[in-house]
Amino acid sequence: MSKSGTMDHKCPNCSAVLKFSPHGQNWVCEYCKSSFTKKEVEAYEKKRGVEELTKDTKEDKLETNWDGANIYTCPNCGAEIVADENTTATFCVYCKNTAILKNKLVGAFNPTKIIPFYKTKEDAIAAFKKLMKGKILMPRLFSSQNSIEQIRGIYIPFWLYDYEASGNITLDATRVTSWRSGNYQITKTDFYLLTRGGSMAFNRIPVDGSTHFDNDIMNSIEPFDYDKLVPFNHSYLSGFLAEKYDVDAEAASADALKRAHNSAIDVLESDTNIYTTTSVKKDELNITIKTNEYVLLPVWLLNVKYKDKIYTFAMNGETGKIVGNIPIDKKRAVLAFVIPFLVTMLVCTIIWLLMGGSFV
Repeated sequence: MSKSGTMDHKCPNCSAVLKFSPHGQNWVCEYCKSSFTKKEVEAYEKKRGVEELTKDTKEDKLETNWDGANIYTCPNCGAEIVADENTTATFCVYCKNTAILKNKLVGAFNPTKIIPFYKTKEDAIAAFKKLMKGKILMPRLFSSQNSIEQIRGIYIPFWLYDYEASGNITLDATRVTSWRSGNYQITKTDFYLLTRGGSMAFNRIPVDGSTHFDNDIMNSIEPFDYDKLVPFNHSYLSGFLAEKYDVDAEAASADALKRAHNSAIDVLESDTNIYTTTSVKKDELNITIKTNEYVLLPVWLLNVKYKDKIYTFAMNGETGKIVGNIPIDKKRAVLAFVIPFLVTMLVCTIIWLLMGGSFV
């Protein structure tokens, strides 16, 4: 493939670049203001001769720069686009239009399904501002719009696993009861050995397939509504960034297996709440993977700069759930402690004086 191995989606009316609209779940042209359904976009792309990226085709050698990054040509303005090995959709720094990198979306790297974005950039900004409200210990300038360095809508590669679990667990349990008898407080502890068993199925356990994104953050914005998964089509990438996985299905399955195992134990322990304490003594669970699926899920990433440090916030591009770490202003933290303390001391002093107290 030549270094021009990119594609975009053109407006059937004016040939400008189309972008996917999360709110309308359609494709819009920012120039002539036309909008199109998925069927209309596919029909026009077929007429243009844009191939479907579903077959395992041989990846031709690309031109690379000095650090090994691939070089492409923007399909809109002809400028050079530099992308790393895992990028599948990016932006041209000159015309700002999406460039979908065709050779990165074939064979094993062709997702089976995708959840399109349902939340917009404006939704992400509004969610960030809402998250900042009421945070009295937060630095004053942290939530300023000017502090937002970058907002990116990115399709993150995920593996979804289906597991079956069966077997037994043995638990040590206690039940503590307490009562008074005359002047004595009596406490009684009973000890039990419990066995719980059964079989269950876990569907679509997600694991982040990219090392570029923090797993704790990706886990925190769950869940996604997997009923909104649709067959993958590259047109959904228009207007967004996207990456392919660099953690394969076998490597990622360890995290899914751990989640399935912990969830199975939680289910089996769910009817032991009548006991004061429980702990697993013996684990005889067998968990087997049934299927796995490679999908793309929508995430908005906001980078906020404060005192030369970048704080990353992530928002689920389907549900709008947002997470991130908020810094604490040390001066405000001290005042939050000192002011209530001084007010309390003043009130106590006034009450003491009113009750006849005096200073010697």
